[in-house]
Amino acid sequence: MNARKILIVSLIVTVLAFGAVPAAQAINLSDILKVGGIGILVDRFSPQLNSFINTLMMQHKAAPEFATKVVPILTVGVLGNSGYIGAAQVMGPQNLVDRVQAVVQVESGFNGNMFRVKGLIPIDSKIPVNFTRVSGVGVSAIIDVRI
Repeated sequence: MNARKILIVSLIVTVLAFGAVPAAQAINLSDILKVGGIGILVDRFSPQLNSFINTLMMQHKAAPEFATKVVPILTVGVLGNSGYIGAAQVMGPQNLVDRVQAVVQVESGFNGNMFRVKGLIPIDSKIPVNFTRVSGVGVSAIIDVRI
């Protein structure tokens, strides 16, 4: 299976497994195509997005032992029962950044939803069901995609 098919299948699994559509709505083909399309765009334009962010954040003079990369970000467990997809730039040692395939963003409310808490977890898979956390890598930027 080529990389595009794997990405599309993983995004569909994500939509179905984590409810990336509000519970009151039925999952329709349009929603699945939006999620899959954004995933493909993030995958396709990752180097250009990464270069743009490095320029914006003045990271071109960063220490040579650090690398950056843009990967899909999948949001699960969000308030209001919705999910989102976009992109995130990760930063760290080259060997660890190379292992990162996606970032999972876990979101929840605290103290009666007075506080919104977001956790960002770099993972070694594009399928957020069977993955390992990549420790030693941080998220340096979030890219939101308007739908």
